[in-house]
Amino acid sequence: MSINTILLNTICTTPGAPGFEQKIRELVLDEIKDLADEIEVDNLGNVYAIKRGKGDKKIMVGAHMDEIGFIVTHIDDNGFIRFHTLGGFDPKTLTAQRVIVHGTKDIIGVMASKPIHVMTTEERNKIAKTKDYFIDTGMSAEEVKEIVEIGTPITREREFIEMGNCVNGKSLDNRLAVFILIETLRNLKDKEIPYDLYGVFTVQEEVGIRGANVAALKINPDFGFGLDTTIAFDLPGAAAHEKITELGKGTAIKIMDAGTICDFRMVKFMKQTADKHGITWQPEILTAGGTDTSGIQRMTEGGSIAGAVSIPTRNLHQVIEMADKDDIEGSIKLLTACITDINSYDWSF
Repeated sequence: MSINTILLNTICTTPGAPGFEQKIRELVLDEIKDLADEIEVDNLGNVYAIKRGKGDKKIMVGAHMDEIGFIVTHIDDNGFIRFHTLGGFDPKTLTAQRVIVHGTKDIIGVMASKPIHVMTTEERNKIAKTKDYFIDTGMSAEEVKEIVEIGTPITREREFIEMGNCVNGKSLDNRLAVFILIETLRNLKDKEIPYDLYGVFTVQEEVGIRGANVAALKINPDFGFGLDTTIAFDLPGAAAHEKITELGKGTAIKIMDAGTICDFRMVKFMKQTADKHGITWQPEILTAGGTDTSGIQRMTEGGSIAGAVSIPTRNLHQVIEMADKDDIEGSIKLLTACITDINSYDWSF
């Protein structure tokens, strides 16, 4: 299959920790400048790509721009940096990783900790915690403090690569969704759509669905789609009931996650639409973890009829996240079809 991996690479490797989405926002604004009737940016930093439709209803699609990262909390007398996480991390995944500290200029650091050679037996056997790590830039305290201050954001450093029919790298969560929303807007550029579409590139999802909440309050959508990655636990040792989704088995239609029980009408509509257009899909029930879908569904007067397109992804919240190109393409096709066909369904209870 063919997707624009050059664009996807650029999106995935552009930094944007929660609350510090400036660079990824600039990229998004440049990509969508000719794809929408109107473009807005709100006070929180959400980007709204608005395409006008024929009817009097509103559709919101939310794809968060932010990636999990860190923020500087202390620089010691030897130049070592302490940090706080922005988003959810499994501490053991920090071992032996490089990061980018985004001060007055970008500098590379490494996640370091006490060498195993000098650990006690008790220390070797304990579960790693984020407080066990510090960032070493190889610079003196004076050099670091000229560039870095308390509150400086930090992102992970890892190249984007292709493996088999898959893409692999850091921040596929949720830059895959940013890419899919951009490509969906491209598909719809010269098409008439039934209702006004608000494609929202949201901020601060990884720290509490904050951007989607604000955007939904502003738009008050009748229909809503979350757009995010989901767990593909199709790995050795996984029982069938634990897999949630599998790579290469199609885009996923969310039934529920920890923050949302999707509207049963929307789930049925999305399934029927996928079948109508020959789009391979799989159901998704994610019992831990939430998405912008919850904000879109709840933070609007009377609630919106909401569901979500989910992209199966292995190794979530690591620097080796992996997704199948066919699943990515299927997600673009499903979202496009749902937007164009949404007025053909009977939405009554």
